[in-house]
Amino acid sequence: MAKIGYCTVGSNRLEEAKVFYDALMASIDMKPRFEHPSGGRLYAGAAGMFGVLGPYDGNPATVGNGSMIGFSFDTTDEVAAFHAKALELGGTTDGDPGERAPGAYFAYFRDLDGNKLCAFKFG
Repeated sequence: MAKIGYCTVGSNRLEEAKVFYDALMASIDMKPRFEHPSGGRLYAGAAGMFGVLGPYDGNPATVGNGSMIGFSFDTTDEVAAFHAKALELGGTTDGDPGERAPGAYFAYFRDLDGNKLCAFKFG
């Protein structure tokens, strides 16, 4: 069966983005895996792989309208903590933690470049 192996976001502020993601990813036990040739970094852990990169084509990174990356958690407290950590690091909320439908708990935020991420728990 297929599964998603990794996801990435682009950044025009890679040094700042790496500081942001070093701390955010560490909060969920994802560690730097390797430095990317673009100047970015990839992280790995039980959750999979995540990267912040400079675009391959050399053009400026832009936010994908409608694009979002979701991180699944076991508890609503973990969802809230991940959201709070992102805000502490300079991210902005795009939807505070809360139940969106019965048994569906979500929190949304944007990173330093405006990329949208989500923390969620079903059940």
